[in-house]
Amino acid sequence: MASVRILTVVALVVGASLLSPAGSQAQGSRATFRVCADPNNLPYSNERLEGFENKIVELIAREFGATPTFTWWPDRRGFIRNTLRANQCDVVMGIPNGYDQVRWTQPYYRSTYVFVYARDRGFQVRSWDDPALRSARIGVVAATPPGDAMIKKGLMGNVVSYRLTIDYTTEHPGQIVEDVAAGKTDVAVVWGPVAGYFAKKQSVPLEVVPVPVIPGLEVPFTYEISMGVRKGDRERQAQLDAVLNRKEAEIRKILEAYGVPLVPGALVRKPDEVKPGVVSERYQ
Repeated sequence: MASVRILTVVALVVGASLLSPAGSQAQGSRATFRVCADPNNLPYSNERLEGFENKIVELIAREFGATPTFTWWPDRRGFIRNTLRANQCDVVMGIPNGYDQVRWTQPYYRSTYVFVYARDRGFQVRSWDDPALRSARIGVVAATPPGDAMIKKGLMGNVVSYRLTIDYTTEHPGQIVEDVAAGKTDVAVVWGPVAGYFAKKQSVPLEVVPVPVIPGLEVPFTYEISMGVRKGDRERQAQLDAVLNRKEAEIRKILEAYGVPLVPGALVRKPDEVKPGVVSERYQ
């Protein structure tokens, strides 16, 4: 037990040296924890620091005795190239474990795609083969894994398609959930964190049910989500891993407060596995 405490202290001391600007600040100044994030992408992040990733960053920065600083960049194609690789920050959140454009930490949560439907409209969808889906209007975000499921199950004729890249002046990520509540669609198949967060905000009670695996479909519906650092930044990755281990329970509380559906089981790093599919355009 003593050795664990010693390693924890060493991790914090070394970790402080990895923050930016490392070692160059005047004595007594506070280090910064530099993160790139989307300025308008709830439930993940926004400029008002209202997202769950904002809260997790604040938690981790406190562990390093640092001030969190955000560089804002829209979560679009080229996000990693224009942020982490351009040295605008040292850490990005929300990376699928195994994404090969960064060095990823151990996951800080595991979530899944879900069915979303109103409780009082006669739906009890638990299976891709539920007969109700044959006549339902099904909301799906284009170019995400549920689209593969729709094809395999012969449901494409029922799909109401939503764009992966949206115009924030007229749309937002929660629109697909709001349309279920409003009766414009019957069921939506949505990435869990988006579904859980926006379902809680509707006046109509909505069910959020994890989708089951489809045998023979290679694209998964469940993803482990990590932080990303530059590929050569092994030390920073190790320091973040140590903090994520210590703060697992507190991170879980943050995620649960935002309605994120969490898939049970130990979070495991799989350094040789790159999972197919996307949950955000930054990963294309």
